[in-house]
Amino acid sequence: MLMPHPAVLRRLVNEYEVLSAAVAASEQADPSTRLHDLAYTLCVSTGTRDVERALEVAHQWLATAPAPVREITPSTVIERRMATPEPA
Repeated sequence: MLMPHPAVLRRLVNEYEVLSAAVAASEQADPSTRLHDLAYTLCVSTGTRDVERALEVAHQWLATAPAPVREITPSTVIERRMATPEPA
């Protein structure tokens, strides 16, 4: 089975949990379309059929995933180039 990239999975889980909490706090009768989309994507990504199970699996996978790598921004690249001495 293919596994989603940990950064993508982490973003999906975070967005789902934040949006789910917001919907619960507002006591909306009909959750947003985005919440349904996130639930579906989490289920597909984890190979499950229930969003609660998908969240459990995602949390298990993320617990064993390597630590996120710091993104390299253009300014980081420029700083590295400037710090590298020129060959003589």
